[in-house]
Amino acid sequence: MAYTIDVHLTPEEVRRQMRADALQGLQGEEKSIPPVWFYDERGSRLFEEITQLPEYYPTRAERALLEAHASAIAGLSKADTLVELGAGACDKTRVLLTALEDTGQLSRYVPFDVSDEFLRSAATTLSQEYDSLDIHLVIGDFHQHLAEIPSEGRRMVAFLGGTIGNLDPAQRARFLFDLNCTMSSEDSLLLGTDLVKDPDRLVAAYDDSAGVTADFNRNVLRVLNEQLGGDFDPDNFRHVALWNEERQWIEMRLRAEGAAEVSLSGAGITVRFDEGEDLLTEISAKFTPARVERELSEAGFVVEEMWGAQDGEFLLTLAHPYC
Repeated sequence: MAYTIDVHLTPEEVRRQMRADALQGLQGEEKSIPPVWFYDERGSRLFEEITQLPEYYPTRAERALLEAHASAIAGLSKADTLVELGAGACDKTRVLLTALEDTGQLSRYVPFDVSDEFLRSAATTLSQEYDSLDIHLVIGDFHQHLAEIPSEGRRMVAFLGGTIGNLDPAQRARFLFDLNCTMSSEDSLLLGTDLVKDPDRLVAAYDDSAGVTADFNRNVLRVLNEQLGGDFDPDNFRHVALWNEERQWIEMRLRAEGAAEVSLSGAGITVRFDEGEDLLTEISAKFTPARVERELSEAGFVVEEMWGAQDGEFLLTLAHPYC
């Protein structure tokens, strides 16, 4: 095998967590389901397709920053181990791995994700490109398994793609604090955040003309059907993307086109939707550089450098724990 793997999230545990999320979210005053459940193998592939769409600028903007500044990032971090949270297809990883390799210190790559099959495939490809690299996959949920990530070496923990924006402020504070607790004073954090910009441009990025994001959004219903014995009809739900000015985030919703009664036998519940009722599937918070620095500071991080703050498109921030 071209890599080692630790599995902390078995299929049974996935279903158990999904059941808990369904019981809480689908029976709340405002129906919701966490975005982590988009990402079965099909959802992961759809998201990779989204990143190639003309409307979806974040991936291109972040990659441009990585290509321009990867050498500086590698030099400042002095890392011999790259840990990537939410690694997905590991596409942008190559830019960082090559820059770290050029320092002569790189020895290990630790991709962390919930999608087992998708991550194995990506790791196999990377092992062929970087034949001397020790690749250690970790299958887990960053809300539960941060402490299970290997701690050896001088690590740079990369959390890219603006994924931190899927967390609300309280969840972000908890996540950053928990992450800080797993890091040593020699470790660093590379954080990618999307910046506040024209709302029309933001909405377009989450509501593309080809309908790929709509298919991705409805995929969560297919996952619920498969994992929890549901009978959602995805065609009865319309994809909606909205900008929430007060909270400075995009909301992705599924809106019932007609009244529906949905059974989830694996959760033991029946859920009723009125016509026009929404299911909130994702938030994607947008930031200012000042907010990023403040939230990192409150979680015990010191910002070392920021890239991209001037153009207002996307931001990369390198930070390290206080001590």
